[in-house]
Amino acid sequence: MTAYVISEVEMRDPEGFEAYRTLAAKTVAQYGGRYLVRGGKAELAEGNLPPKAVVVVEFPSMVRLKEWYASPEYAEALKLRQTALQRRLLFVEGAAPI
Repeated sequence: MTAYVISEVEMRDPEGFEAYRTLAAKTVAQYGGRYLVRGGKAELAEGNLPPKAVVVVEFPSMVRLKEWYASPEYAEALKLRQTALQRRLLFVEGAAPI
């Protein structure tokens, strides 16, 4: 079953953010992930919190997603993330086929 990483992102440091994005994208591909949404314009439809940049990445399974997140390759990107951006991060299982 597919699994998704969903993040709401707020940039803190533009140069660090670009370095993080580049490195993270390489690791996502390495672990079989693919970007479905990557910071496109977001519009608030309901609620009262202003939308932030949204990123959605699809992985073949939750196991593979967690392998990516715990990988030594992504650990390098996580070091950059600490100062480059603030985010809220969710791991979500996809819908089972009907």
